[in-house]
Amino acid sequence: MQQVTNKSEKITSFEFARVIALLAVISIHGQLFMDYGYIGEEPWLNFITNQAARFAVPLFFVIAGYLIYPKLNASPYTTAKNYSTPLMIIWFIWSLICLALPFNLGVVAEHGYLAERTGYWGYLMQAPLNSLFEGGLVHLWFIPSLVIAVFMIAWFVDNKCRSLMLPFAVIFYIYGLAAGSYNVLTEMETPIFTRNGPFFSFLMVAIGFEARRHQWRMSVGKALLLAAAGMAIHFAEAYYLHGHGQVFNLNDFLLGTSIWGAGLMFFLLAKPNLGKHPIWLSLGKWVLPIYVIHLLVTIYMTNIVAILGVETVAADAIVFFGTIIGSVILMFIIEKTPLSFANLRRIKFGKNKAACREA
Repeated sequence: MQQVTNKSEKITSFEFARVIALLAVISIHGQLFMDYGYIGEEPWLNFITNQAARFAVPLFFVIAGYLIYPKLNASPYTTAKNYSTPLMIIWFIWSLICLALPFNLGVVAEHGYLAERTGYWGYLMQAPLNSLFEGGLVHLWFIPSLVIAVFMIAWFVDNKCRSLMLPFAVIFYIYGLAAGSYNVLTEMETPIFTRNGPFFSFLMVAIGFEARRHQWRMSVGKALLLAAAGMAIHFAEAYYLHGHGQVFNLNDFLLGTSIWGAGLMFFLLAKPNLGKHPIWLSLGKWVLPIYVIHLLVTIYMTNIVAILGVETVAADAIVFFGTIIGSVILMFIIEKTPLSFANLRRIKFGKNKAACREA
């Protein structure tokens, strides 16, 4: 690993990678290949593709940490506030929207809107603290987790103890693993899912932050080797834990996941012009809005599949491609309203209004 000088120009490979990562997240939430590709009595095609897509969120986090470094290092709390305010406004508004919109149209048709919604609200209230860290729909956990990680890094910067940041982040990560996927072995309990809060996000954002601070780089070959090693460790852990009762496709992060995400970041830094095309730069700025919107669209695509009685490959195609197309259309419609993501990003941001785009 060698040091290089900072570059001010946009890292186009990051924009390209964020779009690919978004597609990976959509594939996870679309639950592709669940009805076929079985080995024995288990959907191994889903298990493998689901976990293969788990690079996505770690990559979002490390890229965010890398991009926010200059401002966060120079003005920690001011930057953290400016960065987080529009994100949390987006999270709050879309949590309310997700709490209001019905998910199961069949229940609405048979029993009415309130019956469908009260069932969902009751489900959230079974774990109110976890729901607070998550929001109105499960995928929104990403935003408060990112915000918490940014403020934690700001604390280490402000107190001039940056060298302690990664060790503490590793401790949080290991605790999150022990009480998360490794719970089947440790039997440790926490009041929130350890994917939420700082357990996952702190280390990944800190890796990106520290890579920028120390100007770390790797060659393409070494970065790919690191990413491949991390992916292999992740899959080995998932297989081992599956034998002890942790279902293979329910692992949000494992020990190897952080190595996997770091390796991919170093690969993208070694290939900064990867995806250097106007289309990827244009799509990159819509990653956050589509991420926020997409799961609602996935839910309604699943309703459509159920109404049509479609199964297997056709059902997956409708859900996956319908989510992509529907999310893009819905995003452009929303951009014409007061709830425009562009408008929300400008709230209380002043000169720092571009910072939210680094999320």
